[in-house]
Amino acid sequence: MTFAATILTLYPDMFPGPLGQSLSGRALSEAKWSLEARQIRDHATDRHRSVDDTPAGGGAGMVLRADILAAAIDAATLPDDPRPRLLMSPRGKPLTQARVRDLAAGPGAIIVCGRFEGVDQRVIEARALEEVSIGDYILSGGEIAAITLLDAVVRLLPGVMGNQESGETESFETGLLEHPHYTRPAEFEGMGIPEILTSGNHKKIAEWRQQEAIALTARRRPDLWAAYEAAHPPKPVKRKRVKAPRPAGNEQGET
Repeated sequence: MTFAATILTLYPDMFPGPLGQSLSGRALSEAKWSLEARQIRDHATDRHRSVDDTPAGGGAGMVLRADILAAAIDAATLPDDPRPRLLMSPRGKPLTQARVRDLAAGPGAIIVCGRFEGVDQRVIEARALEEVSIGDYILSGGEIAAITLLDAVVRLLPGVMGNQESGETESFETGLLEHPHYTRPAEFEGMGIPEILTSGNHKKIAEWRQQEAIALTARRRPDLWAAYEAAHPPKPVKRKRVKAPRPAGNEQGET
């Protein structure tokens, strides 16, 4: 099964963009995943190819029309299409590594790139769009957010990364931020590599990396650290049972 991504956008020329380079680009050329960018404006019904209108109730900006976006979604959806329908939106549920893994294990996604002030709520409900956010900030549109999501997903597809272990030890995969990294030269501007990393003791190295990841997460991301602590409570310490001394006068031969 090939991961199939369909993008609904007003700017299809933005794709594949960065997705055509590096790991994702090589995987795309090797047909390990597919990408189709479709123009929402093709479903406009007037001679000006309008896709937006003024917001009901007044206010600034324009809103993407429900009827036009619904037609675009329907045209992109295959019979019995199992793919989730995502809307890149700043009010969506934050994208997590766990959700990325879920998507990578699936058949693909239909991704709607919002523009203007937003999308008519009725099409979100009628077409069961899952709103997804990549962060607490505003972009000009959903295209860059869609590229970000797909880059995170594609690198997890089978055969895309050369070393699968690399993806399993990265930040967020274990609930912690990743440990610091070092490589040659041995000395850089007076700073050396921690001796433990050149010791050859793999057990000690693993312990050091775990402790560094814990310290880094607790310092930089207290939210992640709190969740990690809740999921990994300390193991109870087993106490050795101590036999109580015999009461005086119970020894054999005493009365």
